Amino acid sequence: MLEAVTLDQLRMFVAAAEQKSFSGAGRVLGRAQSVVSQAVAGLEDQLGVKLFSRESRTPALTPEGELLLADARAVLNRLGALKARARGMSAGVEPELAVAVDVMFPMSVLTRTAAAFGEVFPFTPLRIYVEALGGVAQAVLNGLCQLGIVGSLPLMVPQMVSERLLGVELVLVAAPNHRLAQQAGRLSARDLAGQLQLVLTDRTELSRGREFNVFSSRTWRLADMGAKHAFLLAGLGWGGMPMEMVADDLAAGRLVVLAPEDHPARDYMTMSASYLRETPPGPAGRWFIERLKAEAG
Repeated sequence: MLEAVTLDQLRMFVAAAEQKSFSGAGRVLGRAQSVVSQAVAGLEDQLGVKLFSRESRTPALTPEGELLLADARAVLNRLGALKARARGMSAGVEPELAVAVDVMFPMSVLTRTAAAFGEVFPFTPLRIYVEALGGVAQAVLNGLCQLGIVGSLPLMVPQMVSERLLGVELVLVAAPNHRLAQQAGRLSARDLAGQLQLVLTDRTELSRGREFNVFSSRTWRLADMGAKHAFLLAGLGWGGMPMEMVADDLAAGRLVVLAPEDHPARDYMTMSASYLRETPPGPAGRWFIERLKAEAG
């Protein structure tokens, strides 16, 4: 008999429990009290469980009813989510939004945008991939993500359209006990070239044979920004980092800014939202781009 349980019965059960009255449930649902009473009684017969005690004027949930009330609410909530997602899809909202984000992008901007996205599109799953260098463009090109947040690397990808979002401040840093940090005066190109530089490496083929802001012939290459940060703090080398990621370290003296002669100690990388020309973002993706711009100020 459980196959005969209807959503209408579950709605009336939940309403009666919340209103503590069959007549109150009828008023909320726009149904007659007798209809609510019959629906709940029919549900009890089908479940083989008494949901309400009717010994007093006000129906009270039985212990079994208390337990099944949570299940009934869960079923109705899932139905509401299904309807909301279907409405969004019929209106053109993507069933899911996948975004590849350059590791240099400010996480504070991304997290604020994601939080607001969850409020506006509560039934649209969000997937975030954090990648370095060509990894963002590759994720969009291979269809893994609809949207990429890329840095200003000279990678010609004619299939993609880009919209500027913000500039990320970059600094050259080292630990205070590092040789370059202890050297007086501005650093020459020879000074930089003589010390081990920590460099992000590309896990894709898009930038094969190209170097970005590599000044030393001695390099250690890391595919993870967290690892690079840890290596810098340990004094294992010097390198460039987003200011937001190292601001606390600079304030606490765990890292110091290097001052080269021929390169600005502080530089900027332009971040852009990119997507395939033939498949522009839908409503959720477009909202995400505009919110990133707004959060960037």
